[in-house]
Amino acid sequence: MTREPPPDERLALLQSWLQQLPHRLELQPQTLRPASSDASFRRYFRIDAGAAAVSAAASSFGSSIALPDVGSFIVMDAPPAHEDCRPFLHVAGLLARQGVSTPQLIASDLDLGFLLLSDFGSITYADAMLHEGTDVAALYADALAALLRLQQARPGTSVPAYDRGRLLAEMRLFPDWYVAQRLGMELAARERGVLDATFDILVDAAVAQSQVLVHRDYHCRNLMVLDPRERNPGVLDFQDAVLGPITYDLVSLLRDAYVEWPEARQLDWAARYWELAREAGLPVPEKFDVFWRDLEWMGLQRGLKVLGIFARLYHRDGKSRYLADLPLVLKHTQRVAERYDAFSGLARLLERVHQQSPLTGYTF
Repeated sequence: MTREPPPDERLALLQSWLQQLPHRLELQPQTLRPASSDASFRRYFRIDAGAAAVSAAASSFGSSIALPDVGSFIVMDAPPAHEDCRPFLHVAGLLARQGVSTPQLIASDLDLGFLLLSDFGSITYADAMLHEGTDVAALYADALAALLRLQQARPGTSVPAYDRGRLLAEMRLFPDWYVAQRLGMELAARERGVLDATFDILVDAAVAQSQVLVHRDYHCRNLMVLDPRERNPGVLDFQDAVLGPITYDLVSLLRDAYVEWPEARQLDWAARYWELAREAGLPVPEKFDVFWRDLEWMGLQRGLKVLGIFARLYHRDGKSRYLADLPLVLKHTQRVAERYDAFSGLARLLERVHQQSPLTGYTF
């Protein structure tokens, strides 16, 4: 006889909570279904509701709210033992005040870790770009405009600093999880010394940049296509925001782990952002070549981190979906390591562990 799996206690708790919410929301519990999951312990469900209830929820936030008429809400399940909903709500408020479209809170129980949120629909930037005829230039122009608004927020001490310790801890995931666990290789003492020196250079460069509000995962899977365009994009997964380097979110967008853009297009978008940032009074370098180098080095830090995180998600957490994205992240990482003398040691290390040829690209 096949043994039945243990019941999902949190799902039962969630269903009970939903049933206690006001009848005016016209929730339809039988429609509760998975919406998405991410690399954390959070998971998301979609639940249908009466069209009038969704419309009323939208109107209660005023005319500027970005709520598509989809007839449903999103439910976030964030187990309190592992996740805290409060940073999500705080950052959502910061971004909304800057005119960035974020999910709006409809109901919550912070002690249980449940949020009922407005629904942006199901079309991410990543989904939209799979369809022929999508106006990619318009989507990315909207994403850059939203990023500029995000970076003009003034969080003060209300979000943590992306400090040396945090930046360094992230990069150390690379030797521990990607090299040791994923590749099954042991680095020599000299190679560990090369990594330590590389990490120091990248941390020094990151903390020397102007510090602004940083989303930390500003990429095509966390940006939703909204209509009308004035609302685009809907921004998700911002609860880990920090005060950090001004190029971090831009390089996350241009050197996405999930979609590859030619470097000529990256340069064009980066130059457009840089010009707009200067007009907006954001503290970017006066010279574009300095800005581009900052962006490249920031991308190298992020690449090393992401290689480690994606490997850990598989080997520790059993999440295999990210393995398919490792080659592109590695390509981004190798390309920058190969073009700057400061990272020649890292480039040789990457060549040894992968037996691959050097990559080339733009520098100034």
